[in-house]
Amino acid sequence: MSRRRVVITGLGAITALGSSLDLYWDGLINGRSGIRRITQFDPSELPCQIAGEIPDFDPEKFMDRKEARRISRYGQVALASAVQAVADAGLPGTMLDKERSSVVYGTAIGGINKMDEGITTLRTQGVSRINPFVVGAAIPNLGAFLIAREFQCLGPNCTVVTACATGTQAVGEASEYIRRNVADVVITGGAEALIFDYSIAAFCAMRALPVNFNDNPQAACRPFDAKREGFIFSEGAAGLVLEELEHAKARGARIYAEVVGHASSSDAFHVAQPDPEALGPGRAMRWALADAGLQPTDVEYINAHGSSTPLNDSMETLAIKNVFGEHAYKLAVSSTKSMVGHAMGASGALEAIAVTLAIHHGIIPPTINYENPDPECDLDYVPNHARHQPVSVALSNSFGLGGQNACVVIKRYQP
Repeated sequence: MSRRRVVITGLGAITALGSSLDLYWDGLINGRSGIRRITQFDPSELPCQIAGEIPDFDPEKFMDRKEARRISRYGQVALASAVQAVADAGLPGTMLDKERSSVVYGTAIGGINKMDEGITTLRTQGVSRINPFVVGAAIPNLGAFLIAREFQCLGPNCTVVTACATGTQAVGEASEYIRRNVADVVITGGAEALIFDYSIAAFCAMRALPVNFNDNPQAACRPFDAKREGFIFSEGAAGLVLEELEHAKARGARIYAEVVGHASSSDAFHVAQPDPEALGPGRAMRWALADAGLQPTDVEYINAHGSSTPLNDSMETLAIKNVFGEHAYKLAVSSTKSMVGHAMGASGALEAIAVTLAIHHGIIPPTINYENPDPECDLDYVPNHARHQPVSVALSNSFGLGGQNACVVIKRYQP
């Protein structure tokens, strides 16, 4: 029996480039950075004072004021991304076949700020003053719940929590719901909103963030560049609508691209440092290609994890060379994190959107701030300017804390 085909019919994005899909894509293809000095708190005491904040998000465009006050910013942007994606797909506000509609959404941490508020209230004002909504606002599966409730998706509901690999793994797992014939429509993606003093301070303590670009924030995220210092912490959300092909065709949906393969793997090496031999990321890419029934030479573009950390970028370059051999030097490899930063649980899903639109429009987004070649990073990173190039097959990579690796294969749709 042939495998059910999974197509992408709707996209939504809330990023440091703005609160719409159009602003996200326009920023990417024009090499625009959304990194700026932090405004959500006073960062002047921190070594890193810059981040990828969403500049224009208004939750009341997506929910009423009372709901917006009760839930975390993570929940707000998660729901917003799904609302955009469902509208983009041309689906109704309530799913027509509710039991065949599902949600697979992810986050690295969720609404931890609401839990922090509850702890502060307990310790300063006593137990009687704790907000009864604090637990519901903080749980990682809040995003998936809000989306399921909004669109009445009564099928399986899953929250993926695999650190920086979350968004990519969520898209892959969502495709499995359709392949296994438990759903015809799946809303998927990921969200994160953690620009707070303690989260930035914690990553500063890990020496993971750049400290010499506070006066030049747009130059700070420089994947694969020899002078990279660390990743840029950001917030954001991505929503994608996946559909079974015949279901999409029957309603005359626009099809952006097709999800043809995915895989995940574990380094089982170190909670924060990547495997120096790059074996785990290599397994994820090889297995994803095998799942898609494709050869390495079929791939034309890789949207890299490309976090701009010294260890990760050289490791990912090694992994690509291990998997693709000489073909690695024929690939276009770019990091869209160079423009929007690292939105943790949202990043992989945002990058899946970037790959989808690269295939759809025939434009590969660049890696900006690439100025100083690194001998260990010697691939074609699409430096500084977008490239007009047809793309038939692309990979999107995500590697995260805890040795989590995920890869999704997206292909140009052919009837």
